[in-house]
Amino acid sequence: MEAYYFKHVLKFKSPSGTSRGVLRTKDSWFIVIKNQNRIGVGECSIIEGLSPDPIRTFEQTLNKVCKNIELGLDYFYEKLSSYPSILFGLETAYLSLKSENPFLLFKSSFTKHAANIPINGLVWMGEKKFMQTQILEKIKSGFDCIKIKIGALDFETEIDLLKNIRKEFSEKDIEIRVDANCAFSFDNALEKLKHLSDFSLHSIEQPIETRQWENMAYLCENSPLDIALDEELIGLPYGDKDKMVSAINPKYIILKPSLIGGIKQSEEWISVAKKNKLQWWVTSALESNVGLNAISQWVFNKSLSMKQGLGTGQLFSNNILCSLYIKEGCLYYNPDTSWDLAFLKRF
Repeated sequence: MEAYYFKHVLKFKSPSGTSRGVLRTKDSWFIVIKNQNRIGVGECSIIEGLSPDPIRTFEQTLNKVCKNIELGLDYFYEKLSSYPSILFGLETAYLSLKSENPFLLFKSSFTKHAANIPINGLVWMGEKKFMQTQILEKIKSGFDCIKIKIGALDFETEIDLLKNIRKEFSEKDIEIRVDANCAFSFDNALEKLKHLSDFSLHSIEQPIETRQWENMAYLCENSPLDIALDEELIGLPYGDKDKMVSAINPKYIILKPSLIGGIKQSEEWISVAKKNKLQWWVTSALESNVGLNAISQWVFNKSLSMKQGLGTGQLFSNNILCSLYIKEGCLYYNPDTSWDLAFLKRF
């Protein structure tokens, strides 16, 4: 058995804004494992400023992993807790290696093209007209659930956007989720949440900065708008899952496997959610179609009851051509469509 890795810089078709800044590119690394006539492929996806992986030693660590690949996944679980994206890449590479088709990791009616995954349409921050255009495009293309990034524009402008949507589309027509990405201060967060609740929103993700458990618990108890925790899960010591959820008591938690330690840790979070009677959904962390494919196939088998955040595959101009496609607000996998293996040139 041997392995190698290489970097792939994904390029956004259009600059994509969040409260942390505008994204134009995003780095990913692919791990490729070879064993006799089989290969396994996994993706390590980093979001600058959000991923907890130590970037200075990231490639050095990847190199060590590849040189010691024969030690197996259990060994790396113990050694790489501070590198969640590498753990996700390794998990999926090993799963890929076990399969006759390196991109068919979890067989299901989804991978047979007999079922789909309902997803939300993502609306990025930008000028008001740009956001209005995105919203209309998502609705016209069949999405009945949209997620809007907020927190970078003037709050009144964002309120106007929501007001205009609700003038044309009721709560029954369009489900609206908003994501603040920690943009609110605690001092004015509750007031803003009350304003936002006027527009029959489904939920808001991470209104304030992380590790303010007492403040976040206060908001969850008093907000008329349901709160979902996202960044709060990232970088949390593995033993603190129950402690955090019990302290804050949110309505939802959101799982990004690349940022929280891969599929194994995501499974543990789902167990914690079930134990504490919380609902959850999964979103991508701007992976290429390689990582998105693995997440989609895994999550489909989880008896889904909510829209997932897996609509990011169309964001990049140089993504990997694959079997995934989106139609009328749902993600599909077409097994008759071949993957473009040109990105594995070294193999």
